[in-house]
Amino acid sequence: MTARVVRVSGSLVEVEQLPAVAIFDIVALGARRLPGEVVAIDDGLVTVQAYEDTAGLAPGAPAESSGAPLSARLGPGLLGGVFDGLLRPLSDAGTWLSPGASGDSADEHCWEFTPTTRVGVHAQSGDELGVVTTGGPLTVPILVPPTLDGIVDSVAAPGRYRAEAVIASVSGTAVPLSERWPVRRPRPSRTRIDDVEVLHTGQRVLDMLFPIARGSTAAVPGGFGTGKTMLLQQIAKWCDADVIVYVGCGERGNEMADVVQDLASLTDPRTGHPLAARTVVIANTSNMALMARESSIYSGVTVAEYFRDLGHHVVVIADSTSRWAEALREFASRSGELPAEEGYPADLASALAAFYERSGQVVTLGGRRGSVTIVGAVSPSGGDMSEPVTAQTLRFVRAVWSLDRDLAYARHYPAVAWSGSFSTDTVAIAARRARDGDPGWTRRRARISSLLADADRLDALAELVGRHSMPAAERVVMLGGRLLREGVLQQSALSDNDGFCSAAKGAALADAVLAVIDRCTSLVDAGVEADALEAVDFGPLVQAREEAGPDDLDRVERIRDDMLARLEELS
Repeated sequence: MTARVVRVSGSLVEVEQLPAVAIFDIVALGARRLPGEVVAIDDGLVTVQAYEDTAGLAPGAPAESSGAPLSARLGPGLLGGVFDGLLRPLSDAGTWLSPGASGDSADEHCWEFTPTTRVGVHAQSGDELGVVTTGGPLTVPILVPPTLDGIVDSVAAPGRYRAEAVIASVSGTAVPLSERWPVRRPRPSRTRIDDVEVLHTGQRVLDMLFPIARGSTAAVPGGFGTGKTMLLQQIAKWCDADVIVYVGCGERGNEMADVVQDLASLTDPRTGHPLAARTVVIANTSNMALMARESSIYSGVTVAEYFRDLGHHVVVIADSTSRWAEALREFASRSGELPAEEGYPADLASALAAFYERSGQVVTLGGRRGSVTIVGAVSPSGGDMSEPVTAQTLRFVRAVWSLDRDLAYARHYPAVAWSGSFSTDTVAIAARRARDGDPGWTRRRARISSLLADADRLDALAELVGRHSMPAAERVVMLGGRLLREGVLQQSALSDNDGFCSAAKGAALADAVLAVIDRCTSLVDAGVEADALEAVDFGPLVQAREEAGPDDLDRVERIRDDMLARLEELS
């Protein structure tokens, strides 16, 4: 008997007489074969959530199950590409994908394959069978799929092959150039690694105060206008990851267009290639199908795990998980689930935990070392940090880079609040920094945090009693807080010199400002008036971050020495 549609309610479609179907299986609906996902089965009646607009789909239309859950095609062609939430390529699709398009049949590209094994060799899961040259900075090894091991029966000769071509056979099982993997199933690894490696983002406020390790997780909560997207774009451009997976989940289309354009125009300083050549962009924007939003997060982390298995360090940037959670809420409402807090489904916490737990630094099945780091933006409505998505996210991440509205409105970017952010990787990273030749990192961070906290407290008091009525020592603390904010933590994304900051330059800037603060403190103790210190032009010190290049430490030191010499004239 032919399966047919019996009811259509928006994106919710009911199908009967659909045999041998399971939850999460993909179903093709109607003559246009619109993709949908099975979300419920009740006495032969199958409920399907369509991933596309169901306009024109009517009762009586045919339906067909694929017999498999939503899977991503993993292989050459991902790097430098732009895809939708189902990992269908958008790069050559024009303005919109045609309804029901799979994205597979249109891929006629051939890849240059070179075998690296031979017939008769025993191959295990994760072993390399050959490599594909993509023309970018990274080659793509073709590996034995998970759960497969045995004798290599055959290997294709060197040449150009399409993505679905079989390039080897292991124990009678064909191994194609590209493999498919269910996006909701984490890819296996041999073991997790506890050793800490620092992820350098190039943003001073993060690397100095709230750093994270490779394989860790971070959340970026902030209200509208606080600069979440700009900060995430800076991390995507400048962090020292091998591969970036940027997931635009429910964000505005013009912002995603800016991301793609910037990545294509910037050059990776490590490889000399465009930054886009090591980036995978998954765009499920606000004007695209809502139902694919939930899957876009899983598609992104599955792609990241694939490159991790190739031995790369990958950063997943999800902008934003709040829009993903809204899709979960709509799914739950349409399927009749009992709502929990603010209408979100009761399993929201479990869904967030399952997503963030796919991060980590591991030894892969093939013995390589790779990592997946997840950075997720959170967009609380009205800036309410107690709303469910933000509150639940804070339970599962190791770092929080909270964005402050007052800092953003004061044009202080990145607007990361030093009083509301934290990182639980700090202790381990401090030990790693010491081993890497920066034993003063912990002391420097502690001094900056303490000065900023004291300056904030005194600034609030000065608003009540007036700055000039404060003791001279406290006015120096407030002056030091201003110098730290403007000369170290503030960073211009539009500056060639300041858009990215190396660890060495960041340390030099911080040490220079701290040295000036110490000298101001000693002058006040020696009897110098606070008015005289506040009248000094500290502009050269503040502008050192923009005038000195990423590795121009000598210039920072010269500016520091000039400023100290100028202060000596007051003694």
